[in-house]
Amino acid sequence: MLAGVSAVAGCRAADTDGITPIPQLLAFLPWLLLPTGVALLCALLARWWTGLVWGVAVLGLLAWYLEPYGRVADSNGLPLASLRVLTSNVEFGRGTPALVPIVRDQHPDVVFVEECEYTCQATLNREFATSHPYRQAVRAAGSRGSLILSRFPLKPSAGVRGTMGMPGAVADVHGHTVRLQLAHPMPPLPHQLGLWSSELGRLHDFAAADTRTPTILAGDFNASQDHAAFRRILDTGLTDAARLADHDRTPSWPSRTASVIGTQIDHVLLSPDFTATSARFLRVAGSDHRALVVDLALHQRA
Repeated sequence: MLAGVSAVAGCRAADTDGITPIPQLLAFLPWLLLPTGVALLCALLARWWTGLVWGVAVLGLLAWYLEPYGRVADSNGLPLASLRVLTSNVEFGRGTPALVPIVRDQHPDVVFVEECEYTCQATLNREFATSHPYRQAVRAAGSRGSLILSRFPLKPSAGVRGTMGMPGAVADVHGHTVRLQLAHPMPPLPHQLGLWSSELGRLHDFAAADTRTPTILAGDFNASQDHAAFRRILDTGLTDAARLADHDRTPSWPSRTASVIGTQIDHVLLSPDFTATSARFLRVAGSDHRALVVDLALHQRA
């Protein structure tokens, strides 16, 4: 147990995602405290003092990395606008019927929907034709379809190239230009770690390409703050809205066990122009992801 946990913690300390099964275990880094505790108890009962010291060191390293990652910019400029953002992975469209009443109840200004195939897009376009008349989509079947709905006028942008649809847009938020980008890279399955890393790298390149325009990068990242590829996106100056609202470790996947064990892979990342006043993770029946709703304020950059 100590050797296995040490390998994961060592990769975290070395700022690398390693090889299978390290990336998969990194997503659940806080839960590795449990086998480390068991190993410590066994070492104590066996009076294996080397193992005891080893276990305490690993425990301390894991505890250190439980802290939120990244800097938080001080947005002390004048408030310019407020908006609510919702992101939800509806799992091949199965969560669409449950998402409709959530959107009606939460009244988000911008909605990012991942794995929104043809039927999902038709339903959301019909249900919110009046309230969210602006949209940008990648029309595709299965997990490849994605949709952005908005109350604010949108201009299309190139988006980010990926196996699954990642549309982008430029919004006019009460006269202020805001870049919107949906995130949905491939998951870190054993046979496609290179693809997962490269698609997260493209999201990093999007964020780094323009650090002056207010930016919202939201969706299912298939990565947590314990993945090096995700931390590189934060290193461009973006901040996780859930962290700003004191929910940096609230699990979003898998939704069926999130109250017991899970990981946060659904994020709303913000440029320093924004502050987040609240974040809520909501169950979406039919989907294996929780929806994330955040309340934001756009500030004049200091």
